[in-house]
Amino acid sequence: MEEELKIFMKVWVSAIISISYCYYLSTRIKPGVFRLLFILPVCVQFIFLPMCFSSLHFIGSTAFSLTWLANFKLILFSFDNGPLYPVPPNISQFICFTCFPIKLQQNAKHQIHLPKWVFAIRVAIFSVLLKLYDYKQHMSSNVLLVLYSLHIYLEFEILLAPLKVLLIMALGCDLEPQFNEPYLATSLQDFWGRRWNLMVPAILRQAVYVPVRRITERKMKSEQAKFLGVLATFHVSGVVHELIFFYFTREPPTGEVTLFFILHGVCTAAEVAAKRTSLLNRWDMSMMVSRLLTVGFVVVTGGWLFFPPLLRSGMIERLSHEVFLSIDFIKQNCF
Repeated sequence: MEEELKIFMKVWVSAIISISYCYYLSTRIKPGVFRLLFILPVCVQFIFLPMCFSSLHFIGSTAFSLTWLANFKLILFSFDNGPLYPVPPNISQFICFTCFPIKLQQNAKHQIHLPKWVFAIRVAIFSVLLKLYDYKQHMSSNVLLVLYSLHIYLEFEILLAPLKVLLIMALGCDLEPQFNEPYLATSLQDFWGRRWNLMVPAILRQAVYVPVRRITERKMKSEQAKFLGVLATFHVSGVVHELIFFYFTREPPTGEVTLFFILHGVCTAAEVAAKRTSLLNRWDMSMMVSRLLTVGFVVVTGGWLFFPPLLRSGMIERLSHEVFLSIDFIKQNCF
């Protein structure tokens, strides 16, 4: 753990230096392809940095912050687009805006909205979930799929909560909510667009969907261009997930994760098109049924295509093991 922490500090010092370099580029190089050429070496560096770690949590946090968020934001920034435009007023905000899912604080009187009881409940459920893994040999595959999905959701929320408080106190900036009760989604469009990992679709919309749609609309109908835009967005998301899974497993990509996202892209696009038909508008489905169908489809297809690469590598067990190791490390060094 101590060696991993040293590597973590070195990686993030190098990342901060690289992002600072990009900040000063904005005052010296005009937006466009020329600025992109100067930023691309930083993007390549951010692709390789997660491979410095063996800890899954350090790999995951670095891959999400640098390989995913920072790279896409910096590419958009090359053309004066995306969350980094207009350029934040100082370098500290630029660094945080690049690495984290942050929005500018519009209300100066903003207070920290962190319901302690909600956070406490999440921690309690997560603790119970970790204990349940001891009895997984007695559980059905469907129950385990639900537990794995819940694990990813809860750990993400728990890890971001302290970061949210620190950023509000230090910079007056707020983290964008990453989840909006995804278990209440009533459609795939609702799940991926408004409830799950919200910062990612917001960036992919600007970086992939809008450019693809603009280009394809010149040669085909608007509806076809929208379909290709959605499909391209999910495809890119799948490829990035394959890269992140490679960081975790260090095994060659199998294509299962990309297929998972392509499947959801096709189904989401078909769902959006179906909603425009008069036949579907007459079909009044109850909210409870639509939620069960949506979440059920995500969990079932996740068990078929998303989770198998992680399960084969033993990543879920390693994640829970690292949590217990981290707790022991904190107890030994802080108490």
